[in-house]
Amino acid sequence: MLRILLQLIALASCSPPRCDPRVRGLCKPTVQVKPKCTDVSLSYCDDMSYTHTMFPNILGHKSREDAEGGAEYLLISVVESLLGGECNPEIRMLGCSVLAPRCESAKVLKPCRSTCEAVQRKCSHAFQGIEMAWPYFLDCDRFFAGDEEGCYDPLAGLKAEEDAEAVDGTEIPPQEDPLASLQFKYHTNPQMISILKKTEEQCPGIARTYSIGRSMEGRELLVIEFSNNPGQHELLEPEMKYIGNMHGNEVLGRQLLIYLAQYLCSEYLLGDERVQKLINTTRIHILPSMNPDGYEAAVSGLQDSSYGEEEEGQRYDTWNIGQSNAQNIDLNRNFPDLTSIVYSRRRQRTYRTDHVSIPDYYWFGKVAPETYAVMKWIRSIPFVLSANFHAGDLVVSYPFDLSKHPLERNLLSPAPDDQVFKFLAGGYAKLPREDWSSIAGSMQDFNYLHTNCLEVTVELGCDRFPPEEELFIGWHENHDALLTFMELVHHGIKGIVQDEGGNPIKGARISIRGVRHDITTGETGEYWRLINPGSHIVGASAPGYTRVMKRVVMPRRMHTAGRVDFVLQKAPLEPDVQEEEATITTSYDRFDPYNQYERYTRAADLSQNREERSEKPWWWSYFVLPGRPAPTWLLQHY
Repeated sequence: MLRILLQLIALASCSPPRCDPRVRGLCKPTVQVKPKCTDVSLSYCDDMSYTHTMFPNILGHKSREDAEGGAEYLLISVVESLLGGECNPEIRMLGCSVLAPRCESAKVLKPCRSTCEAVQRKCSHAFQGIEMAWPYFLDCDRFFAGDEEGCYDPLAGLKAEEDAEAVDGTEIPPQEDPLASLQFKYHTNPQMISILKKTEEQCPGIARTYSIGRSMEGRELLVIEFSNNPGQHELLEPEMKYIGNMHGNEVLGRQLLIYLAQYLCSEYLLGDERVQKLINTTRIHILPSMNPDGYEAAVSGLQDSSYGEEEEGQRYDTWNIGQSNAQNIDLNRNFPDLTSIVYSRRRQRTYRTDHVSIPDYYWFGKVAPETYAVMKWIRSIPFVLSANFHAGDLVVSYPFDLSKHPLERNLLSPAPDDQVFKFLAGGYAKLPREDWSSIAGSMQDFNYLHTNCLEVTVELGCDRFPPEEELFIGWHENHDALLTFMELVHHGIKGIVQDEGGNPIKGARISIRGVRHDITTGETGEYWRLINPGSHIVGASAPGYTRVMKRVVMPRRMHTAGRVDFVLQKAPLEPDVQEEEATITTSYDRFDPYNQYERYTRAADLSQNREERSEKPWWWSYFVLPGRPAPTWLLQHY
């Protein structure tokens, strides 16, 4: 019975009979067709520097038809119109080198990784501008090879043509009006990133972009820097910063700083003496948007309210949508409240209003990712001057933001450098500060009390989200003031503090008689001190050294900082003073001592990997092909 059952199973089997060499005709030899070089027949790749390719290609497409039917080929065929002509034909030719790779001696050659990386640096911002991810098939590490592997440059022919055109070209292009390149419209966060990256590309000798962190929803906090030596601090060259969009729904400052970055680049290239002098003598940092999440919420709220002014007799109330970050934290009240600490200690012998340490209890509160990123940024660069931009009023304000008397919100609470702040505020606009509102945890108070930086707050107007047609007027009214304020960073004195052996003294204190607020020297012993015109007694001191005093006279029309150096002699340090200085230094260096911020960083990282958005970008429908999987690799947030 078992034998019969096994025979039935064998008969019912669908598997082909096994090959038996002893039985003629039962075995058929397997013929393997070796891939060979064939003509490049993809129409969008017919101008490559080579004429032969091979299938399967680097992506595994087995035929020309297979390659033409994929979203990858569709992308390179429309990339010129998608990116508005930018990065064309570089992206198309780079894609062709993967879809139709070069074939020589029946062997596929991979394109060079260095070429891919150069194109990615140049063009990634263009993809960000349309909210498209960098295409996976242009992954420089996966589909490209190094020089040592015998790679080839897919753009070699293009570069040869460009060099020939450069030699043959005799016409001098007309100078372009810098205002012609400015688009007086609101820019999305990807468009803003794209503009900053493009500005860096246009002015590589003086501009550099870098990230200081990410927002709660994972958006990049991108800074653009201008200097004749970008990326490096130069001895005795002052550094200043501009910060916009701290409140996401206060947007004019954000746009002004985007325009300013483009303006500085174009004017420098056109030879504007004022801009060239400013950039050659100053390191300028611009953060157009500190709260990109709030900006997105503000734009969405504005669009929602446009469907109708009234519904069931009630107006939409959108004035505060997007003011806070994605955690509903007001960033201008989220910094450590060092002002209250100064007020509580003003009768102590060790009372000081500079380099006040961040109390440990602050880290157990709700610290926004944006606040944390800016604090680390402020501590990492020796900023001298700063301004942040708001809206809701038309005034320039300065420390202290917090009133000395908690029940008198409008009480004037001047900082020790009140006269300097008035001068700085007047350098931007001739507007007195008449309405004093008391807030704790402001950014400008933190700058003043924790670092050497003096910051003011510029309120640009009552309308938080003005119409687009008013953006040109806003730029016209503010662009000269933006330049003038930056020039004020050179208004004062600067110098180096050394010992008798010529060694720089880090942490030496520079004091002004009558002003109870010192600044300290950096790693190289250098310092900058903003002071008003007039006669001043300036002192330099450090633990273990004798104090040196000098009289300094600042002329009223002095446009560059005066050089005042100090040489300190060694002196014995009293034990109690030594212990006090050591305690202050150690306390100041305790930045996030319990690593409490890690949970916020983790949350921001998770938000970058959030699931696919329900609303797709405008170009998405072009790439969804019937019968094929959706190319989700094109989405930035998938």
